[in-house]
Amino acid sequence: MKFAHALFRHFEDAEAECRELLNVGSGGGNRPALPLPAYDQCLKASHLFNLLDARGVISVTERAAYIGRVRTLAKSCCETWLAGISPLPSGRGLG
Repeated sequence: MKFAHALFRHFEDAEAECRELLNVGSGGGNRPALPLPAYDQCLKASHLFNLLDARGVISVTERAAYIGRVRTLAKSCCETWLAGISPLPSGRGLG
């Protein structure tokens, strides 16, 4: 059970680091958001969730909540990435 406890802690750490990199909730000051490193932490949290799920230490209701947490992280990363991309100048299409 100690291993599962460590996995839960690592999940929480990856989730917190992802949010910190996106400047969500912790008053990051004038620091720019870093969506790609945040997405790395999102993937890490997703992997840790899969390890916990495979070990059978997450109940059915907890499973849905963890999926929602990972989905929220991924959505925040994508929104931050898209907010930082400048649109193409008009008349300069890709084709």
